[in-house]
Amino acid sequence: MRTKYFAFAILAVLTLVLSACGPTTVNQAAPENVRTLDVSGVGVVYLTPDIVYINIGVNTQRENASEAVTINKEQTTAVIQALKDFGVDEKDIRTTNFSIWSNPQYDPTGTGLITGTTYTVDNTVYVTIRDIEKLGDLLDAAIAAGANNIYSIQFDVEDKTAANKEARAKAVEEAKAQAQDLADVAGLSLIQIQTISYYESGASPYYYGGKGGGGGGAEAAVPIQPGQLAVTVTVNITYAVK
Repeated sequence: MRTKYFAFAILAVLTLVLSACGPTTVNQAAPENVRTLDVSGVGVVYLTPDIVYINIGVNTQRENASEAVTINKEQTTAVIQALKDFGVDEKDIRTTNFSIWSNPQYDPTGTGLITGTTYTVDNTVYVTIRDIEKLGDLLDAAIAAGANNIYSIQFDVEDKTAANKEARAKAVEEAKAQAQDLADVAGLSLIQIQTISYYESGASPYYYGGKGGGGGGAEAAVPIQPGQLAVTVTVNITYAVK
């Protein structure tokens, strides 16, 4: 009997301990169901570009690889010097590509035989131009110096800090106004902001895709229209409502 009583006592104690550790359901209030309202706002600020990024290159083809490299080197050196003469700082001129490859020349009668080989050398520099007003004249000078590849002209604004701040403020104001309008129509009251997030797209650049070639001789500079850039910020806000 003692053994059975002792075992029963242990079982009772374990039952009490497990009951204490288990979830309490008596008189426990259910969590409050918070109703929310999600809104988005967009802020856009337009800027006038004050800086340009451009790729300028020299492409040379000759039957002899060494000759192609030599001529390309001379032309590229002349182009870089022309850029410097226009006030472009050396730190704003960066080589992004130097390549040489062969071009087999096949028999035009269709026999498939290789009758010769030409060699192509390409040298491209990435240039930052901080005086947009000189861009047209600078392109003319680069072409006259030997550049025959000009592409990917990208206009930008060097410092967009103030524009981003203004765009964020506009986006938040639009989101707040939208939330208030929706709450009024739905017969709700805004309580407080639960979450807020935003996305900055940055300045949308203007691209000019084209190629220059040949020497100078034009009476007027290459026409360039920088237009405007748009800094866009999107804000997402979640409000608790009642």
